[in-house]
Amino acid sequence: MTALPRGETPGSPATDDEDVVADVSAPSPAEEAAAGTEEATEGAADDPADEAPGGAADDSTAATAGEPADDGTDSGPADDEGTAAGADASAGGGTAAPVLSEAEAELAAQRELLERIERRKAEKDGPIPAGTKLSGPAADLLAAVRAVESGEKPGAAFFDAPAPAAPRKPAPAPVRERAPEPVGADREAAPEAVAAVAAVLAAGGAPGSLAAPAAGTLGAHAADTLRADPWQLLALPGVAPEQADGFARALLGAECGPDDERRTDALIGWLLERAALQGHTALDAAEVRAALAGRAVTDPDAAVQHAVAEGVVLVFQDGAEDGTAEEAREEAPEAADAPAEDREEGPREPVRVFLGLDRYALAEESLADGLARLVNAVGKDADWSEAAASAPSSSAGELIRAAAAHGLVAHTGGEAARAEPAALIAAAGGLGLRALGAAHSADGARRLAEALGDPSAAVTLAGLLSGAEGPGRDEEGALAVDLLVVLDAPQVDVETGAMLVEALADGTRLVLSGDPGVLGSAGAGRVFADVLAARACPQVVSRTPDPGPIGELVSGIGIGELNQVAAPGREVVIVPVRDAGEAVHRTVQLVADSVPRAIGVPSSDTQVITVGHGGSAGTRALNEALKQRLNPGPGRFGGFDPGDRVAHVPAPGRTVPGVVVSADAEGLHLDCAGSPVVVPQERVEASVRHAWALSAHQAAGMRWPAVVVVLPGDAAQGLSRPWVYTAFSRGERHLSVVHGVDQALPRAVAQSPAQERSTRLRTLLEASEE
Repeated sequence: MTALPRGETPGSPATDDEDVVADVSAPSPAEEAAAGTEEATEGAADDPADEAPGGAADDSTAATAGEPADDGTDSGPADDEGTAAGADASAGGGTAAPVLSEAEAELAAQRELLERIERRKAEKDGPIPAGTKLSGPAADLLAAVRAVESGEKPGAAFFDAPAPAAPRKPAPAPVRERAPEPVGADREAAPEAVAAVAAVLAAGGAPGSLAAPAAGTLGAHAADTLRADPWQLLALPGVAPEQADGFARALLGAECGPDDERRTDALIGWLLERAALQGHTALDAAEVRAALAGRAVTDPDAAVQHAVAEGVVLVFQDGAEDGTAEEAREEAPEAADAPAEDREEGPREPVRVFLGLDRYALAEESLADGLARLVNAVGKDADWSEAAASAPSSSAGELIRAAAAHGLVAHTGGEAARAEPAALIAAAGGLGLRALGAAHSADGARRLAEALGDPSAAVTLAGLLSGAEGPGRDEEGALAVDLLVVLDAPQVDVETGAMLVEALADGTRLVLSGDPGVLGSAGAGRVFADVLAARACPQVVSRTPDPGPIGELVSGIGIGELNQVAAPGREVVIVPVRDAGEAVHRTVQLVADSVPRAIGVPSSDTQVITVGHGGSAGTRALNEALKQRLNPGPGRFGGFDPGDRVAHVPAPGRTVPGVVVSADAEGLHLDCAGSPVVVPQERVEASVRHAWALSAHQAAGMRWPAVVVVLPGDAAQGLSRPWVYTAFSRGERHLSVVHGVDQALPRAVAQSPAQERSTRLRTLLEASEE
C-alpha cells in the first residue's frame, strides 16, 4: 500500500470507456456555529424527504417554512429552489390530520416528553418581571448567570441536581402500517382558529399560508398570542428574524424596538433551535450574547438574564471553577504562607456558562440518570464463561465477558465487527435470556438477522420504541428484554436515547455498538461519543478489520490517511471529471451500464451518494437524470411513477428506501423492503422524494452491493473526514468515486474531524461517577 501521489485518489483510475459515477450538488460548507448565523436557517430545506435537523455539517441545512430540513445537519448555502422567503409557497404542508402508523407510540413518547416540559413551565406562578419576584430554581438560575459571569462566585453553587427520570408507561399496541406525521408536526387546528390567525397575519403583512402552521404550533389561542407577541412567529420553521421583525413593526408600530423583551426572548429561543439543527444541545452564553449583539440588541447581557428568569432557556456551567485567594488559603494554608517563588501558579480553566432549551436539557438529564441506573443495577443471572470461551473471535469473547459483568457496555468497530454483537445475542439466547438487537435502519436489521439466522432477534430501533417491532412491553411498561444491543449507536440522538433508557427495566443489559468514525445523528446530541468520552462503562474495541480493498481504504481514512489501494477486481475505481455536467453524465453511465456490466451489480442495487441536494450536480439533478434513464415517465402520481426508487421519511432522522407501487385516493403506495406503506396524499410532497441519489446522512446505517460517490468541484467545502468515511464505507463489493475536487479530498481526510457538538451528557455522566 503506497501513499497517494499528489492529485490522485485511491483505487484504479477509470478510463474513458469505463462507466463511472455520479455527480454531486452545490457545496455544503463546514458546520457553522448555529448562534448568530442566519445562513444556517436558509437553503437546502426545499428537499422534502430529507432527514431531521441536528447532524454534523455536511448534507443539509435548516428548513424553510413549511418544509422539513434536509438531512438535518449542514449549514450549507442557500439552495436553488427554497429559501425562508418562500414560506408562503409551502407552509401549508403541516395541516394534515394525524394518521395511524407504526410509529404512533414513538410520536406519543416524544409528545409526552414535551408535555413534561410544559408541566414544568406551568408550575410557575405566572410571568415574572426580569430580576424580581423570583424564588426557587428561577432565582438560582438568574443568580448563576449574574454571579458566574461576574466572577463573584463559582457557578456550581447555583445548580440543581438533574431531574429524575419520568416513570415508564406502556407503549400502545402496534397499528396498521401507514406513514406517520413527522415528530413535531403541526396538529390539526380548528377552522375558526386558523381564520383568526389568518386575520392577524394579514394585518402584519405575513403570508396567509402560515395560518394553519401557526394555529397548529401555537394552539387554539394563536391569534391572541401573535397579536400580543408578534415575535412568536419565529416558532414556525423557516421564519427568519427579519421577517418576524417586519411583522412586529406592522402590528405594534412605535411600541416595538430591538430591545423589546419579547423580541430578545424569541431570538434566544430561535438561536438555540438553530443550534439544535447543527447537533448542539446547549450553546455557550458568550456566543448567544454575540449573536444578539449582531441583531441590534444593545444589552445582550440583560436579554440573556431576562430569558433565564422567564424560563425561556435554562442555564448550566462547565469547566473548573476559579477559586479566590481566600479559598486557596483555606484549602492549603501552608502553601499560601510559602514564598511566592515556591507557589504553583498554574493556569485555571475558566467557568463556561451554557444556555439550553428545556427539551434537550431534560432529555440529557434523563438519559444520564437512566444510563447510571443500568450501570448500577446489573445482577448475576447466568454463567457466561463457557459462552465467552466458545466465541467465534477473541473480540467477541471479550464483548461477551464485558456484557456478563456490566449493565452498560460500549463496543466499537467497523462493518465486519458487527459479527461480535451478533455472537453476544446468540450467546445470551443460549443462556435462556431474552436477547434482542436493534439497528438504525431496516437494512441494518436485515443484515443482523441474517448473521443470527433468526429474523425475530433483530428489529429497527424506531420500530422497537414504537411497539411495531420486537417483543413488546411488560406489565410495568418496560421492554420485555434482558439484553439489548443497539447497533449504529452514533445515529442515536439524545431524545431517542432518553426514550430508550426509560424503556429498559432495572437489570437489563444495554450494549451500544457502532463505528465512531461515521457521521453523527441527525438529531441533537452525540450520545455514543459522549458515552465513550466519559468512560462511563467498559469499552470493547474490536480487532476485526473490514476485509478487501474497500475495507483497507476506509480503515486508512479513519486515521486520517487517504491511501492508494490495490484493487485487482476493480473493487475501487476512480473516475476523474472536469465539471458538474460531466459528473452527471458519468454517474448515469456508471449506474445504468458500467457497474452492471463490469461488476455484475444491477442498477437497482447501486446507490449514488453525494454531498448536497441543490446545484447542478446535487441529489435533485442526479435523481432527475437517473429517472430519465432508468424509469422514464410523466410523474403521474405527484411526480412519481410506478417503479421509481424513493426515500420516505416517516419521522425526522429516519430515511426508509422504497419503490413506488401505485397511487389512489388513499395516498401513494410504496414497497419498503417488502413492507407495504401508504403515504397520504397531503404528505407525499413533504416526506417522499426520489432516491437513486442520497446524501451521506441519509445513507448512514445502510449498505449496498455497489456505491457511487460523487465529488464535483463545488462540493469541496462540504467534505470532512467523517463524511468521506461514511460515504466510502457504504459499498459492500464495489466503490466508484466520481472525483472532481482535486486536493480537497486528501485535505478533508487528513484534517482532524471538525464536527464537535456542544452537549452536556459527558459532563452529567462524569458527575454521576463521582
